Amino acid sequence: MQSAKFYAVATLLLITFIACNKAKDKVSNETQKIQFQNIGIAKTKEKRNDIYTADSTEAPEPQKNTTQKSAPKNIDWDKKIIKTAHVALELKDYNAFNKSIHQTVKKYGAYVASEEQTQNNYSLENTITIKVPVEQFEDLMNTLGGDGIKVIERKINSEDVTAEVLDNKGRVEAKKEVRQQYLLLLKQAKTMKDILEVQTEINTVTEELESASGRVKYLSHQAAYSTIHLKYFQYTNPQQKPDEEPGFFSKIKEAFLGGANGIASFIIGLIGIWPLLIFIALVIFIFRKWYSKKVLKIKHTEYF
Repeated sequence: MQSAKFYAVATLLLITFIACNKAKDKVSNETQKIQFQNIGIAKTKEKRNDIYTADSTEAPEPQKNTTQKSAPKNIDWDKKIIKTAHVALELKDYNAFNKSIHQTVKKYGAYVASEEQTQNNYSLENTITIKVPVEQFEDLMNTLGGDGIKVIERKINSEDVTAEVLDNKGRVEAKKEVRQQYLLLLKQAKTMKDILEVQTEINTVTEELESASGRVKYLSHQAAYSTIHLKYFQYTNPQQKPDEEPGFFSKIKEAFLGGANGIASFIIGLIGIWPLLIFIALVIFIFRKWYSKKVLKIKHTEYF
């Protein structure tokens, strides 16, 4: 009988112990799950911050090759080089060249990004900005010359942005990975606080991703299309150029025209204020009439 009671008590204690261990394991698992989620957010934040820190550092400049070597036959098309040219031309036939250059631009698959034409007393001038595919850049530049054309300025600048493009591409891929991790954490978030926190981080990473991606697109387009700033002009009055001092008779002519313009401006100004002139004349007339009467009255009084 006592043996049976002992076994019953032992069994009851064993069941209680097992139940307590299961409850403890459940609480421990939930705690570990929450800690894992918080650690995931923290690690993802840390990774995004590391990328952000990398963004703030400048990419190392490529080492310049001190020895001159011939250009390789197999061109590396992955290189991103922005070419910019400045050209100034003095022409003998402005209209013919102006028509020709627009046809040439279309011929080489280029386009005019901006154009400004000006004219003064001694010259006719046009300034245009041409965007040309990089593979057609040299061919188009070679057409800017010839008979009746004097080259005043010809300057070409090249900027290698390959390192910057590759750096931004790497940032784009890294930010995509970080964003994907945040999206996974967003699915696991339980509380509103965690959801808002993760969503804020997603928005921040998305903005950084779009900025880096936009920079890659901009640099790639600038490298794909070279820029030519072209200025061409013709002197319509060869006797008087901008740097020359006007002659004696030219000065007399300009002085005469200036005086005539001054008189005309004065007359036009008087016409513009005619109501005021009439008012002033009327005041003077009334004052003189009153003053004359007063003087006559004084003389009449003194006489008698």
